[in-house]
Amino acid sequence: MSVVTLTVSDDEADIRLDRWFRRHYPHLTQGALQKLCRTGQVRVDGKRADTATRLVPGQTVRVPPIPAAARPAPPPRPVLDERTVREIRGMVLYSDAQVIVLNKPAGLAVQGGPGIVHHVDGMLDALKDNDDDPRPRLVHRIDRDTSGLLLLARTPGVAAKLAASFRGRDVRKTYWAVVVGRPTPASGVIDQPLARLGVGPGALTVVASRKDEDAAHALSEYEVLDAAGRRLSWLALSPLTGRTHQLRVHCEALGTPILGDPKYGGEAAHPEGFVDRLHLHARSLDLPHPAGGRLQVSAELPAHMRETFRQLGFTAGATPAPRRS
Repeated sequence: MSVVTLTVSDDEADIRLDRWFRRHYPHLTQGALQKLCRTGQVRVDGKRADTATRLVPGQTVRVPPIPAAARPAPPPRPVLDERTVREIRGMVLYSDAQVIVLNKPAGLAVQGGPGIVHHVDGMLDALKDNDDDPRPRLVHRIDRDTSGLLLLARTPGVAAKLAASFRGRDVRKTYWAVVVGRPTPASGVIDQPLARLGVGPGALTVVASRKDEDAAHALSEYEVLDAAGRRLSWLALSPLTGRTHQLRVHCEALGTPILGDPKYGGEAAHPEGFVDRLHLHARSLDLPHPAGGRLQVSAELPAHMRETFRQLGFTAGATPAPRRS
């Protein structure tokens, strides 16, 4: 073991020193790092630094001897077969040096869980350009039964920037849904707190009282884009907060559950004559690009929603090509 000096990369701009150590030395505890900083064993550009120091690309970090044996071996990644590689690469709508945007099919989970072995997170190694590149990271999630846009970051630094954009509400997410009924008024904001009941796969999101200590603030914009009388409507939905199953529960709260919803809306969500699958699609993303400007991406409707649109006479029009401005 010996002292090493590492250079802060462009991808690590403005990261705190303790988070930099967590990336490079995940086995090192916060307490141990604080002691190393306090005793001057960790230095930035030759000067003492504390754990909250913000780093600048090109700076050097002096790292004292840290026992390699303390670092746990990373879990082995599954070997991806050619079919899985083709599957995930076929979802790519946009890709550059910082971000990847996928069009996830309905029914595919984003991450694993009890009984879920096939999921997007398990395929991400197939999207690396080179074996020694960082593994792409999920920036946000969409439900297993929801189709549409899923954003990935190619590096940890890009993931942090994009996560900050999501937290700061600088990302515009638009979903399309077919709902049973027709909301009145035809557009508005659903301001309804939500709470989670239970844990695990059986957990439900429910409408909550504002006085409920477990209630979470939840806002969704909606607009009726077309309607087949009062029987079914095509909505544009934009979640202004990010609660689990938010759009599905908010549509149910409007009295217009999403067509084919297997979890919310009860029997009303399953009228005869239509494909009985969730009709909720993450249609478009408009977000700040980590390298500057904005990125706009849209995803074509899945087959079951296209068939329902055909039956109802709804016209989606052409899907715009990805655009960076």
